[in-house]
Amino acid sequence: MSRVRYEAQWYPLEPEESVLDGLLRQGVSVPHSCKAGVCQSCLMRAANGVVPEKSQAGLKDTLKARNYFLACSCRPESGTELEVAGDGADELRVPARLEALEPLSEDVLRVRLRPLAPFEYRTGQYLTLLRADGLARSYSVASLAGEGWLELHVRLLPGGAMSSWLRSEAQLGDEVRLQGPAGECFYLPGRPEQPLLLAGTGTGLAPLYGIVRDALAQGHSGPLWLFHGARNSQGLYLVEELRALAARHPNLHYRPAVLEGRLGEDVHVGPLDALIRAECPKPVGWRAFLCGNPELVLALRKKLFLAGLSLKDIHADAFLPSASRPEGAGASPRASDASR
Repeated sequence: MSRVRYEAQWYPLEPEESVLDGLLRQGVSVPHSCKAGVCQSCLMRAANGVVPEKSQAGLKDTLKARNYFLACSCRPESGTELEVAGDGADELRVPARLEALEPLSEDVLRVRLRPLAPFEYRTGQYLTLLRADGLARSYSVASLAGEGWLELHVRLLPGGAMSSWLRSEAQLGDEVRLQGPAGECFYLPGRPEQPLLLAGTGTGLAPLYGIVRDALAQGHSGPLWLFHGARNSQGLYLVEELRALAARHPNLHYRPAVLEGRLGEDVHVGPLDALIRAECPKPVGWRAFLCGNPELVLALRKKLFLAGLSLKDIHADAFLPSASRPEGAGASPRASDASR
């Protein structure tokens, strides 16, 4: 049996049990979200003991060198001891203040935050939002670096711990903490004429909305095809804003789609992948960004690869519900409060 020292107390771990699961099982409150080694909200730093290599997968080399590890994927060898540094990941977290809470639709809330210390990111990456009590959830950044605030699009679902708090209890001026950013879903300049295909569902629009505006701000001249899908029209948001943006930029083509609806409403009715195939039948040499529902993201990734896109030009970010909620599962996505 191995054991871990956390906040001056030793806790035994069951065979093959992760540090995170062991601590939670014994009633210790630890920030966490996806429990899949992706969101990095359970990041800890070892003061003593051997950190398993697997528990550092995906971390920056600078963090690895300082003995940071992910508690959800850290399973110490039997008979070993691991001591967690008292400061944990606090030194990596930036305080921020809630500046705006604005409904974008019946189930999407726009959250704007003002970092109280420098916080560098690329539009489209994701960060972990931590409440004062340690509750943590991951959200994509929809704002541009020069706007002075961070914009998140939070999906509201009954029982969502973070989203319910933001909707009903949080007050403007409340202080939270930010950790990150992480993720490779962002615009890189250098090929301004290359066609871009951006597709997402639900609040998967958040990073795409940011990436499109970032690309346009950096002078991207090639075609930009933005597809946003939902079950019905109530699931779409920012429709008029995106149509106005497309009207100002002839190279931007915005295509909203729903599975349920009536024809003639200027919104495509039918599967999102069918619309993409009809509008962009030969995307060879393009770059793609796919965000949102994990099943759709993985399916589109495969179809675009088979249609001729290089895997290095397909950037995918699949959303999952938090591991603390029962719904949802998938392969190597990051977690959110409620599919974001």
